[in-house]
Amino acid sequence: MNIQKIIFSPDFEFANAVAEVWEYQYHQNPVLRKYCDLLGRSELTFMPVSFFKEFEVKTGKWKEEAVFESSGTTGQIPSRHYVKDLELYKKLSIEGFHQFFADKQYKILALLPSYLERKNASLVKMATDWMEAFGSPGSGFYLHNFDELEKAIVESEGEDLLVIGVAFALLDFTETVPVHFPDGTIVMETGGMKGRKEELIRKELHQKLCDNTGLKNIASEYGMTELMSQAYAIKDGRFRTPPWMKVVITDVNLPNKMLPDTQAGRINIIDLGNVHSCAFIGTDDVGVCHEDGTFEVYGRIENAELRGCSLMYV
Repeated sequence: MNIQKIIFSPDFEFANAVAEVWEYQYHQNPVLRKYCDLLGRSELTFMPVSFFKEFEVKTGKWKEEAVFESSGTTGQIPSRHYVKDLELYKKLSIEGFHQFFADKQYKILALLPSYLERKNASLVKMATDWMEAFGSPGSGFYLHNFDELEKAIVESEGEDLLVIGVAFALLDFTETVPVHFPDGTIVMETGGMKGRKEELIRKELHQKLCDNTGLKNIASEYGMTELMSQAYAIKDGRFRTPPWMKVVITDVNLPNKMLPDTQAGRINIIDLGNVHSCAFIGTDDVGVCHEDGTFEVYGRIENAELRGCSLMYV
C-alpha cells in the first residue's frame, strides 16, 4: 500500500484512509488479527502498545531497514518497532513538523544525551532528518558538553534557532548555564524526566524553562518508538496532530468505550504512517481531547510500565 500517495493526495479524506488501512491490516497483520480474534472483533480495534515488546509487529512480509528501540528502564523489555521504509519516516517527520512550524531553515541544536548514548533511537533519527532537510550550518547534537551548547546559542543571535531536548537535559542545562536565548528561539521538550529529577507537571517544567531562558513559551513534542508520526504543542501543552494522525480517548477499563471530548481516559492513536506495522495503538497514557481538536497528556495509567519518554506527568 502506497500510504504517501494516500495521505499527501489533495483529495485525502481521513475516514476513508482509515477504513482502507484497517481492512489491509486486519487481513495482513497476524499479531493484530490474532488479538481481534481473541476479542471476537473485526471492526477497528486498538492494539496494546505493549505488543511491540513481545512480538514482531508487521503488516505483510518484508525486510526491515531499521528497528527503532525504546530506552526502557532496568529490568524492562524494550519496545521494538520494525521499520520498512526510512524515507517514509523522514517524510512524515519533516511534513509533520512543518504542519505547525514555519517552513524555513533552522539552526537545530539537539540535547538528547540518553538517546545519543544508545543505538536505534527514533528521536535521534528524527532530529538527524530535520538537520539534513532544513538545518542551517552549525546544527548538531550535544551530549553533556554544556559549554559548547551555550556558545552555539549565543552565536545564534539573528538566526532562526530550534533547541530540542529531553526534559531533564533541558532543565539541567538551563539551571547550570544561565544563558539568555535569542528572541524567537523555539525550545522544544520531548518529555523524558526518567527519574533524573523531581517529577514536574508540564506547566511547572515550562515555567522553569521560561524563567531560565527568558522565553515566553516552550513547545512540546509527543511521540514514541512505536509511532512513525509525532504531535506538537506550540504552547500551553495542548497537542495537535498532522492530518494523517488522530487521538481517540476510551475508557481506561473498557477499551471499546469511546469517551466524549473533555472526559479523561486512555489515549489511543491512529497513525496512518504506521501502515507497515500497526496504525491503531492503545497507549498506556491518560489524557483528554478538546473540542478544537487538541489533546492533553495527563500522565500514565496506574500500574502501567514506566516508559523512558513518558515519565513527566501533566
